[in-house]
Amino acid sequence: MALENCTVFADFILLGLSGRQDVQQGLFALFLLVYGITVIANLGMILLINVDPRLHTPMYYFLSNLSFSDICYSSAVSPKMLADFLSEQKRIAYHLCAVQMFAFGVFADVECVMLSVMAYDRYVAICNPLLYTTTMSRKVCAQLVAIVYIQSLLYSSVFTYYTIQLSFCNSNVINHFFCDIPPLLALSTSDTTINEIVMFTYSSCVLGTSIVTVLLSYSYIITTILRMKSAKGRHKAFSTCASHLTAVAIFYGTLLFMYFRPSSSYSMDTDKVASVFYTVVIPMLNPLIYSLRNRDVKDALKKAVGTKLCLIEAMISPKVLISRS
Repeated sequence: MALENCTVFADFILLGLSGRQDVQQGLFALFLLVYGITVIANLGMILLINVDPRLHTPMYYFLSNLSFSDICYSSAVSPKMLADFLSEQKRIAYHLCAVQMFAFGVFADVECVMLSVMAYDRYVAICNPLLYTTTMSRKVCAQLVAIVYIQSLLYSSVFTYYTIQLSFCNSNVINHFFCDIPPLLALSTSDTTINEIVMFTYSSCVLGTSIVTVLLSYSYIITTILRMKSAKGRHKAFSTCASHLTAVAIFYGTLLFMYFRPSSSYSMDTDKVASVFYTVVIPMLNPLIYSLRNRDVKDALKKAVGTKLCLIEAMISPKVLISRS
């Protein structure tokens, strides 16, 4: 009887960040700029790492994958969000909602685990430098990245499947700006106990394992650095970790705020603001952090820009000489 009275919706309606049209226009301009910077900066980072031989190391191999995941999980959310800012009815088809949820889940999970893999890489490089080439060989690095993507695909597939099996009889209005699992569970009229238990267990394991890996890696790294007699060596070691540690603190700090704060302080508006930060802002910040705080990246960027200017000058010079003659 309950199934007979259930209204089947063809799509969902997203409430978005604001219902005011004037505010939405301003947000559109702001987030279009942020998304543009995100794509350009991360693509630039990937190209720079592939072009410059000095960056063909495990650390930058992982960084290029981090940039790729930044582009993908930002693109899973931002284009639809930008389109909704200019639309009165923020509708998303049922199957597109599932696709967005799946894509975001995959690459957000990749981001989380990849940061812990990068922390382990820094641990091996600083604490066991003589074994670094063997331990972090090209084959091992490729296997680590493959494992990250496989487990992320499995995780997102399972949760997307179980979420779309739920019933949404009373309403199709999602109090969010994209299709994420928690607001859909809150909207569902089905029993979501199993979904919540599995989601909490898996998320806690992934996030907990990643944070423990980072903390253990950096505890050994800091201990090793402090034992170094050379001030120059200590400075160099710290500089190679500073950018990664900054990215880790921002990303994990936001996730901890999202999922480990007291339930009494929970509000959907706060949740949406935090979601904006880790879905839109962090993917933009990562390449900027690594380019501004990493000497190797800055040197490679200067070299690439210098080479480009030389090529332009070489192309222009003959024309200038001809015009002068």
